[in-house]
Amino acid sequence: MQTSGGSWHHGSQQVDSKNKIKIAVVQLTSVDSLEKNIEMVFRQLKKIERSKPRLVCLPENTLYMRIRNDDAKVYCTLKEEFWTRFQVWAKKNRCDLFFGSVAYTDGVKNYNATVIVTGEQVQVLYKKIHLFDVQVKGAPPVRESDLFTHGSEASTIDIDGWRIGLTICYDIRFSNLFLKYAHEKVDLILIPSAFLVPTGKAHWHILNRARAIECQAYVISAAQAGTHRSAKGVKKTYGHSLCVDPWGEIVKEIKKSQPDYFVVELNPELISKVREQIPMADHRRLC
Repeated sequence: MQTSGGSWHHGSQQVDSKNKIKIAVVQLTSVDSLEKNIEMVFRQLKKIERSKPRLVCLPENTLYMRIRNDDAKVYCTLKEEFWTRFQVWAKKNRCDLFFGSVAYTDGVKNYNATVIVTGEQVQVLYKKIHLFDVQVKGAPPVRESDLFTHGSEASTIDIDGWRIGLTICYDIRFSNLFLKYAHEKVDLILIPSAFLVPTGKAHWHILNRARAIECQAYVISAAQAGTHRSAKGVKKTYGHSLCVDPWGEIVKEIKKSQPDYFVVELNPELISKVREQIPMADHRRLC
């Protein structure tokens, strides 16, 4: 099992011999219904199958989106029966499913946590370090720490030789976490998110591009998007799921505010070229 701050490996290739990797990025409009969200994910997976990706990236709050702050939270233990359905899909399609975040409980503490599903296992990989306790003009106040315990350590996974750094949403604002991944020379950073509309309009593209540039790595950010409706009210998220390359260029973007997906193939040669042109790893002085 994954240990906090450790590395999870899947695939036979060595880190220094990685090839191109095909990744599907899924955008959702999750609601406060576990059953509806599961079926929404499977509708997107059905569309993705023909592309044969190696990894599917889903956003923050994939399985449950609180519409109102005073609503109860639905927590997962990873022992629920629906995880088996996802394992069957993963095994059949030879593809890992990366649940950007779910509300996870270990029976003692609750976390906003990243979960990976393969044909063989379901496990927590990362627990969100920076919890979103803010009051942004134009949006209701949010206090994630009322629901979750802070994670304490960064985490990486290795898939087919690709070293991948893990974050969740609000983490994107804290450059020290990304600097740690830069020191570890990760190839890709995942930032599953559910950005609010005001902060998304102001900061989403800037932050994603900045993180890719400073780490000289690919960034993939699967996002929640659009109007999340239920009998209890509505909530709006910014969307704009992205893939940014190590030069800071946006490779793919979903501009529709609704469930959608794109498939992108990442080339390790671009990472090497960028790092050769601007050898930041050799120039850092303060840390």
